[in-house]
Amino acid sequence: MAILLTRDTRIIVQGITGNQGQFHTQQMLAYGSHVVGGVSPGKSGQTVAGVPVFDTVEEAVEHTQATASIVFVPAPFAKDAAFEAMENGIRLLVMIPEHIPVQDSIDIVTRAAELGVTVIGPNTFGIISPGEQTKMGIMPNHIYQPGPIGVVARSGTLSYEIAFSLTNGGFGQTTVVGMGGDPVVGQTFISVLRHFKDDPATRAVVMVGEIGGSAEEEAAEYIKTLGKPVVAYLAGRAAPPGKRMGHAGAIIERGKGTLESKERALTQAGASVVTMPWQVADAVKEIMQGR
Repeated sequence: MAILLTRDTRIIVQGITGNQGQFHTQQMLAYGSHVVGGVSPGKSGQTVAGVPVFDTVEEAVEHTQATASIVFVPAPFAKDAAFEAMENGIRLLVMIPEHIPVQDSIDIVTRAAELGVTVIGPNTFGIISPGEQTKMGIMPNHIYQPGPIGVVARSGTLSYEIAFSLTNGGFGQTTVVGMGGDPVVGQTFISVLRHFKDDPATRAVVMVGEIGGSAEEEAAEYIKTLGKPVVAYLAGRAAPPGKRMGHAGAIIERGKGTLESKERALTQAGASVVTMPWQVADAVKEIMQGR
């Protein structure tokens, strides 16, 4: 099983005729994703890797019955693309672009909440469900395999390294979710953990966090009631005091957001906190063998 994204999810790609849209559409198709259409104004009638292109989301949804969209349009136009998707029946929206204006992100997330739309991102690598052989994102295909571990991450690069080490250690993944690194994103650790809690195929969860912000400390409270083991890795151990990570959402203030405060909260909640990314797989192995 998986959370949020399954093999039956019908996907469109907004910005499909751009370089990134074309490349990642091909990669998603190669992985097995059910990409049924693309949107690029003025390009209706064209195809990308056999996928039909439409001028509008309305037209794409009408012809394909899509319920999910991945957005590859430039940041200045991302809000319009997101609103067009949400207003025309899209209920899972993956926002790849970074540098979207903060007010635009606020407007996107607010409207999504009103319409019941799940937004992943902005500034995300996306979501992949190996057990369902489907993805919406830019992650490399070959590093994942089906298995019982759910992964939620703020960092794309670190999540790739950790997922690959899990795979090499014999622990595949149910779903891997990239929350996104911007100050305003559609998902929190808690919202993703709730989905993993309800998924019987997910037997343990890996959290990949970083210094800055309070998301991990807030998640620690929820972990106490999760009912599933959690392994956590936090990036930023070598950062000087007061330094923040490169993600715009990683801000340290008033004693919160430090590595020490996050690790303390997670440990007290019962999570296994490791200090190096390659230790995650060993910690997962120890947990799974002990169950």
